[in-house]
Amino acid sequence: MGLRRITLRDFVIVESLELELNAGFTVLTGETGAGKSILIDALQLALGARSDAGVVREGATRAEICAEFDCPAHVQPWLEEAGFATDELLLLRRNVDTQGKSRAWINGTPATATQLRAIGDLLLDIHGQHAWLSLTKPDSVRGLLDAFAGADRSDTAKRWNQWRDDQQALRDARQAQSTLQQERERLQWQISELEKLAPGAHEWEELEAQHNRLSHAHTLLQAAQAAVHAIEEDETGALSGLARALGHLRQQEHIEPEFAAFADILASSMAQASDVVHSLQLYLRRAETDPDRLAELDARLSQWMSLARRYKRPPGELPSLLAAWKAELHRLDAAADLQLLEKAEQASAAAYQSAAQALSQLRTRAAPRLSNAITQAMQGLGMAGGKFEVAMAKASEPTADGVDEVVFLVAGHPGMTRKPIAKVASGGELSRIALAISVTTSELGVAPTLIFDEVDSGVGGAVAETVGRLMQQLGQDRQVLAVTHLPQVAACAHHHLKVTKLSVAQGTISTVESVRDEARIAEIARMLGGERSTLTTLAHAREMLTGGVTQ
Repeated sequence: MGLRRITLRDFVIVESLELELNAGFTVLTGETGAGKSILIDALQLALGARSDAGVVREGATRAEICAEFDCPAHVQPWLEEAGFATDELLLLRRNVDTQGKSRAWINGTPATATQLRAIGDLLLDIHGQHAWLSLTKPDSVRGLLDAFAGADRSDTAKRWNQWRDDQQALRDARQAQSTLQQERERLQWQISELEKLAPGAHEWEELEAQHNRLSHAHTLLQAAQAAVHAIEEDETGALSGLARALGHLRQQEHIEPEFAAFADILASSMAQASDVVHSLQLYLRRAETDPDRLAELDARLSQWMSLARRYKRPPGELPSLLAAWKAELHRLDAAADLQLLEKAEQASAAAYQSAAQALSQLRTRAAPRLSNAITQAMQGLGMAGGKFEVAMAKASEPTADGVDEVVFLVAGHPGMTRKPIAKVASGGELSRIALAISVTTSELGVAPTLIFDEVDSGVGGAVAETVGRLMQQLGQDRQVLAVTHLPQVAACAHHHLKVTKLSVAQGTISTVESVRDEARIAEIARMLGGERSTLTTLAHAREMLTGGVTQ
């Protein structure tokens, strides 16, 4: 079905309203100023339209709108991806306070206005009374043809953006050649300076450690010799003292068993002291002051320090600095490679042209079909013999929308030359052409509910009856809701809602009620003849309803 229920609280001049809607074709009628379009405005707000404090009924603190839909299958993947609960019913709510701030929910979960608009495109297709204005706008005309053709412009737009980026990169590189060359030369010189040093990843730390040892070599040798002497001295050395202590304990351990453990510790200490002596003697045999190596280290450290001061970096960072300069030089080389950039620009241009041509072919095939469909719809809308043409020409320059210019041409009467729609069509003709387009293209979308907001403005008589029949036909397969002032259209509806404005103590309020049988005849009669119904208008209304739909 589609839209099941709409509930309003304190919205504009509606104090409280809960309206059940049905499948098929439903009309909303009422006197001028009664608020027939208020329901449409409320639905648009529930589906993400811009909010403001003006929608809050005077004296109230906030406006509340709730729309309940059957949840169609094509909406459920969107709900799941966006993190909303899925069910057989879909509930959209939105509140607006007196400051114009709004809050929204989808199936009870907070939602943004952007999310409401996204889901709204899947649920409702609204055709407004000023739809003809878009017929003169190139973007709207092209978008309408693309929708009819089932054409997706996103790939063309993506390739267009890539082409523009590559064009800009090439322009920037050409303009910056001299600056880039200077920067490359500076980097090359700095890299050559550091490469002469060839700093290793951890070389600085190793150089410092080696230099520190060699610069203190004499002191280290003296310390090692003194330690050996202190341990091995014949009478006063550590080993002699440990040996005497060990002997004393061994002599008495048969009396005091605890001495055995102490003696073992001393024996271990003597073994460890002997190992230390052996290691120190090895150190003394291989260690030397090596003034030549110390001089080499001094020179190497001096080179590191000199370059570190020149480039204002700690010496230990020179290896990473060299790597960073090489990476920057590689980037500049790529930026300065005009041949490579030109190839990239040419490749993206070719990719764009390929996508644009594919899009153009879809439009070219769809244009005659759309022309014929709208021409056929015009015949029953008071423009018999009129012709509609979707004309295509090559655009003066490529854009993200492709390489086509699309223009609507129309000849309102037989024998007339087709010309751009804005130049030859009157206001009434524009409205009828817009209606023909609305009816033709409304069959394209997946939205289960179609809304026509006074799209029949500017028509009457037999044409109005044709409009009603068209909407009735659409209502066979989809839910159609139309705001109209034409009795011929209202008589063709499956369901009829009447909007009434009332004066109460608190001000003015608007109500909506479903009318059937005699009440519906009376409303059609009012639409035919004004506020006072006569026997003639009532009879005419009854006749229209009999010829329209079964009540």
